[in-house]
Amino acid sequence: MRKVFFGAILFGALGSFMTLGGCASVESVEAAQKVADTALTTATAAQASANDAHQVAGQALGAAQAAASSAQMAQQAADRANAAVTDHNQQLAELKQRRRGERD
Repeated sequence: MRKVFFGAILFGALGSFMTLGGCASVESVEAAQKVADTALTTATAAQASANDAHQVAGQALGAAQAAASSAQMAQQAADRANAAVTDHNQQLAELKQRRRGERD
């Protein structure tokens, strides 16, 4: 994207200079240079913004991966807790069954 953008700026600036050709006045060359300078400043600012956005996206990805890891660990803990409850319920049922057998 950056190459295309800078290429377009360069192509536009070169096209402006070629259009002006040998009959360009000093003022028109200076105006073209100001336009090229403005375009370069804008492109530089856009690149800086893109770099910032890339950094923020990287941080968001890291946070999302950490959250996914935490969610997975929480799911595993919940699965273990459910297994323990099932085991305790089974033990309780066995104890109740023994008590009934002792009463009879």
